[in-house]
Amino acid sequence: MTHGPGRWRSPLRGPWFTAVLGLVLLVAMPVLFLTGLLSYAAYNPDLPGNDLTPGRGLLGFYLFDWPTRPVWLYRLNQGVHVTLGIATVPVVLAKLWSVLPKLFVWPPARSLAQALDRASLFLLVGSVIFELATGIMNIQYWYAFPGSFYALHLYGAWVFIAALAAHVALRLPLMIRALRSHSRRAELRTGTARTRPEPPDLHDLVAPDPGPATISRRGALGLVGAGSGVLLALTAGQSLGGPLRHTALLAPRGQVLGDGPNDFQINKTAASAGITAAATGPAWRLELRGPGAPVLLDRAELLALPQHDAQLPIACVEGWSTTDQSWTGVRLADLADLAGAGDAAMVRVESVEQGGAFAAASLRRNQILDPASLLALRVNGVDLSPDHGFPARVIVPANPGVHNTKWVTRLSFR
Repeated sequence: MTHGPGRWRSPLRGPWFTAVLGLVLLVAMPVLFLTGLLSYAAYNPDLPGNDLTPGRGLLGFYLFDWPTRPVWLYRLNQGVHVTLGIATVPVVLAKLWSVLPKLFVWPPARSLAQALDRASLFLLVGSVIFELATGIMNIQYWYAFPGSFYALHLYGAWVFIAALAAHVALRLPLMIRALRSHSRRAELRTGTARTRPEPPDLHDLVAPDPGPATISRRGALGLVGAGSGVLLALTAGQSLGGPLRHTALLAPRGQVLGDGPNDFQINKTAASAGITAAATGPAWRLELRGPGAPVLLDRAELLALPQHDAQLPIACVEGWSTTDQSWTGVRLADLADLAGAGDAAMVRVESVEQGGAFAAASLRRNQILDPASLLALRVNGVDLSPDHGFPARVIVPANPGVHNTKWVTRLSFR
């Protein structure tokens, strides 16, 4: 192997240092994968009009009826997924740095087994960078990649987990031996002056001509941990809420607030959605479709129906969420009965909004029947503001925020 003159001289690189970082990722990455799959299931992609990844095929084998309880389920899932994903960025970068010399090995493969190993490594590195990059871009509302984020992120996740499984199968014994080769306590007590290169290894991670240490392994791991801690502190507040919300400097979405009792996070304003006063004014009607003739109700008629309250948050795929708000409105189950569709398996919710990716959403039967599932007309004791969905919006427990459709104009029970 040729390293080139003066290249790869850090005395920190070696099997133990790489294995420690790998162990952290071996815990974090499966959690990210599983919460990502649960996030996809929460969209009920098997219902008409909900699937933004129509080519998923067998990748959706695990899908199940997304529950409505506990009401904070989606909020917890997305908070963990997004916050953990951002916090792992320094660890991923450090892990890539620790194995950087192997990316320049020549020839790239000396045998079929090594070629397969290199291929799995290429897919692993490529997919983890792709997943982190597209996830962060989505949080920042920057869609500079081709195609749908949801499809690309889902496919990339499956490529990643397959490559990770292959990599673990090939490298787990090596990682265990590397972790056992050094005393973790001793390494964490060793300062820069006493830091020495690891013994030469068969996988060429240790520099053949190491230079003097400018930082200890303890310092390097501490730096990575501090980086993850800072990112955690600048992200977690968007999910935890309360005073910590002001610390969520890496969460530009969800920071637009309303006024008075409507003073909580807004993802899309009425103006940005193209909602006009004429479309939601006195001429607005809610249309209920069922097996019989459509039923039309104006807002006064909806307010005359039995009203119910529900304490529910709004949680979005980008990781941000509101605290519980007090919603008041008509139960979806009551509207299904009014439409003559009390036994409906699903409802298609349509918005006044035109052309938006989430201007309509389908909800399944368990979501219709939950007593906290409302066509909300008021929030925190006052009418909904235009930005929060006036004249009516859907609010369903544990539902992704984009499926709590605002500016509702039609409910089609099927």
